[in-house]
Amino acid sequence: MKNLKLVIAVAVVVLTAGMQQVTAQATPSKVCHVFSQQLVESLPKAQAADKQLRDLEKTYRDRGAELEKELQSQVQQAQSLAESRTQEENERAYVEIQKAERKIQEYYQNSQQAMAQKREDLLKPLLKEVREAIQATARAKGFEYVLDATTGTGVILADGYDITADVKKSLGVTN
Repeated sequence: MKNLKLVIAVAVVVLTAGMQQVTAQATPSKVCHVFSQQLVESLPKAQAADKQLRDLEKTYRDRGAELEKELQSQVQQAQSLAESRTQEENERAYVEIQKAERKIQEYYQNSQQAMAQKREDLLKPLLKEVREAIQATARAKGFEYVLDATTGTGVILADGYDITADVKKSLGVTN
């Protein structure tokens, strides 16, 4: 009798475990993934922002080249006149060259900071728009968690439902 009860108990446990596994497989996943970087890059506003950033970078680069050309000219002039000048005049010329070099370094540092700030100013609203669209789309489709499958974000496997196309549709992006 004890053995029969034990067999029945084991059978109940096995059947319950099997039912839970079947139920778990039948329940749709509440997790999906999205390629957020792809979404941002597909927005026409992002493409316009990228062009604006490239144009600004070219402006900074061109101005930097002008400053370097002026410095090179200043160095050549100082070298050509060095023998005909006094040591004091050469030292003043050297100090002026050092000032010009520092000015160029500061220019490049300031331009990099300005570029970073401009990039942030342009992308922040786009990232917000994409995040809101992802949240709205995921909620409408019943997902509780959305993982970013963009390279470098830490997702190793993304075999679940990819809502990137659905979010693009909600953003009005056709490509």
